[in-house]
Amino acid sequence: MFLGEFEHTLDEKNRLTLPAKFRESFPDGLVVTRGMDGCLVAYARSDWDRLVDSRLANLDPLSRDDRMMQRYFFSAAVEAAPDRQGRIMLPAPLVGHAGLGREVVVAGVHDHLEIWDRAAWRALVEEVEGRAEHVAERLAAKRD
Repeated sequence: MFLGEFEHTLDEKNRLTLPAKFRESFPDGLVVTRGMDGCLVAYARSDWDRLVDSRLANLDPLSRDDRMMQRYFFSAAVEAAPDRQGRIMLPAPLVGHAGLGREVVVAGVHDHLEIWDRAAWRALVEEVEGRAEHVAERLAAKRD
């Protein structure tokens, strides 16, 4: 399980050093692609395969919305293997999608990592902190 947030930087070649505590979680490499809300997502290969099998493989190619989601996730996806220093290279189109500058945050979110521009992450955290109680109440009401 991925937990915590870590401030890192992208180097001039768009290489990101993965947090040391997460590196052993990627023995078969990882898949990085567009995420929701303006970030990138990175999955261990086995978790990516599970996501594809459970959510993406069953999308209907005859449905316009389903095709759009397939394109969104698959066309930008790249396989990566951390080098000896724990770095992965992020392709320019992915860096552009997430609006990543030099300063980034790598956040552990249960079964995947999210990679955010640091300023965007801070704005998101502010928003989450302001809404968390309201959202929790709404979700609790759904359980009844």
